[in-house]
Amino acid sequence: MVVWIVVGAVVVGLLVLALAVRAVLARLPELARALRRLQDRQIRAQALQDDLAALQERAEAVAERAAETQERVAIIKARRG
Repeated sequence: MVVWIVVGAVVVGLLVLALAVRAVLARLPELARALRRLQDRQIRAQALQDDLAALQERAEAVAERAAETQERVAIIKARRG
């Protein structure tokens, strides 16, 4: 009698496990699409980071040019004045 109870509990456990696996497998295509979307976003974010780094370098170069230009203007004003 105890054997049948144990066998019944194992069978019920396997059925619950099978239902849980079925639910996960049913969602796999949706999860795969979500993964592709996230990977696309990651690629776009990396491209934006690269663009941002280039833009920061350009901004620093422009700031250096502006400082040099201000120095030259100050020198020219000092010579005239």
